[in-house]
Amino acid sequence: MVSHAACAWTLLLAPLVAAAGIALAGLSRRRLSAMLAVGGLLTSFGCASWLFFQTLNGQLTLPMEVGVSWVTLPDLFIPFGILLDRLSLLMSLVVTGVGSAIFLYSLGYMAEDAGYSRYFGMLSLFAFSMLTIVLANNWLELFMGWELVGFCSYMLIGHWYERPAAAEAGKKAFMVNRVADFGFMIGIAALWAFSSPLPTERTFNYHVLQERLSHLTQMGWLSPETLAWIGLLLFCGVLGKSAQMPLHVWLPDAMEGPTPVSALIHAATMVAAGVYLLCRTFWLFEGMPSVLTVIAWVGGGTAFLAAWLAVVEADLKRILAYSTLSQLGYMVMALGLGGPTAGMYHLTTHAFFKALLFLAAGSVIHGTHRQNIWELGGLWRSMRWTSLAFLVGGLALCGFPFLSGFFSKDEILVLAHEQNLWLYGLGTVTAGLKSFYIARAWFVAFMGKPADRLHAHESPPIMLGPLAFLAGLSVVGGYLGIPVFLGEHEGRLHLDVALMSLAAVAAGLTMAWLCYVRRLISPTDVAQRCRRLYTVLANRYYVDHLYDWYVDAVQQRVIAGCCALVERFVIIGFAVNGTAWLTKTSGHLLRLCQTGLVQGYVLVFFAGVVVLLYLANRL
Repeated sequence: MVSHAACAWTLLLAPLVAAAGIALAGLSRRRLSAMLAVGGLLTSFGCASWLFFQTLNGQLTLPMEVGVSWVTLPDLFIPFGILLDRLSLLMSLVVTGVGSAIFLYSLGYMAEDAGYSRYFGMLSLFAFSMLTIVLANNWLELFMGWELVGFCSYMLIGHWYERPAAAEAGKKAFMVNRVADFGFMIGIAALWAFSSPLPTERTFNYHVLQERLSHLTQMGWLSPETLAWIGLLLFCGVLGKSAQMPLHVWLPDAMEGPTPVSALIHAATMVAAGVYLLCRTFWLFEGMPSVLTVIAWVGGGTAFLAAWLAVVEADLKRILAYSTLSQLGYMVMALGLGGPTAGMYHLTTHAFFKALLFLAAGSVIHGTHRQNIWELGGLWRSMRWTSLAFLVGGLALCGFPFLSGFFSKDEILVLAHEQNLWLYGLGTVTAGLKSFYIARAWFVAFMGKPADRLHAHESPPIMLGPLAFLAGLSVVGGYLGIPVFLGEHEGRLHLDVALMSLAAVAAGLTMAWLCYVRRLISPTDVAQRCRRLYTVLANRYYVDHLYDWYVDAVQQRVIAGCCALVERFVIIGFAVNGTAWLTKTSGHLLRLCQTGLVQGYVLVFFAGVVVLLYLANRL
């Protein structure tokens, strides 16, 4: 019988083995590359599922921790280990389950792509990187997976690197995350430094750190203010990975990558890493209400502001991207309000319906070669299955009663209603906005009049199968008992909160129907009347302009100019040319001393002796 430890290692390493196999097989082995990638992640999903059922049957006691020696030095020991608890097991199921559906979908979507093998190789490495974050038992291992995810996202977003927009989007994602990760890295270093007064006893291990920091704080050796600053530094990493404002600018531009990549990044992996990190380290923030308040308002603000951007967006994938920003804001707000279980609950259900929406959008692009909603229309008639999948995902996103998003969203709103009425109001208004923008996309693209020269066709079964699987999860995901599995209560349904939420959803859907079906309200007239607001929204709050200014004026001119001056005068002028001049001059002077006259050498010798005797006498 397979041991639980062996199964855990297989869960982690199967995608890495697949990536290595693809690299060794070569980029010309297209079919083999796809088989290795899909087989590797399905193996991981099978292992996660087996461990999950073993836990439910009581045959596996969690938490379970296994590891091997990674770094062994006289004053430093770091294992490469796996921490399997209910949180990491649930996240592993989400990553591998939703990821497997996306991998299978990619077989059809990327069938004609020239970089087919490269795509699947990087996709497998990406899955391994995310599983490293999820299953790591120490901060250094997590950081390794964290940075590897950033590298893989750069490669996948820029997969079509021959397109300037895709190349720029990949660089943008990489740069923005590096800014955030700098603070994150300092926070990890601070955790290690404060883990023990003795350098030989310092550690990166989660559980040991939690025990030691709690003890040091109780003893008064570590101030709460220091812990608060460490918590904020760690939150910097969340700002980047989970694309919270103002470090959100990379996520909409990531739509330049292949649609399955967008689905993977937005639903189950990269952007979920920040929320998972907050859940994993929630013990650090529990005793810091000021930090939690900051986190809650950052999340609530991101949810509200991103929803407005989706309202004016015309690109189908970008609408979903801004929707992801908004939903991530919900999750972060839940964590800030003291609800890690509610945050993970919504993360899980969101992975189901957002992956479904992205893959349905990819099916639209595959069948029409268009993604601007105003260039579509009437897809319900020609792409029935894709349209139905998008409808199910959209209703789940709205929080339609008894679909997965309804339960998880209301969990967060109940929490906000109990903790902070201002954030509750912000979350309720956001619920209305998301209903409006997803209904707008549905009415225009799927129910509207078909655009000129639009020849839509349904996607092949290999792409429709994952849509059916994710649609099923989007329907039943709220009934899976996720809060109970994480060790908390049954899902709470407060009638007042539920009715207010449904009223906001109904208002959003009605407004979209009046604007884009009945046409009783003209969106153009509204935009004209609210011209200043519309201009701000159309320019994405000018944050992208600020980013472009920074890159052009500060980075390219000031920083690059200073680096050029240092290179010219310090490195080349002083270090390289100066060293050459010094060597040449020294050689020339030494050559002058070699006269060949013995009497001159004797004279210099006696002169040196006299000088030495004089100095010795003075001292």
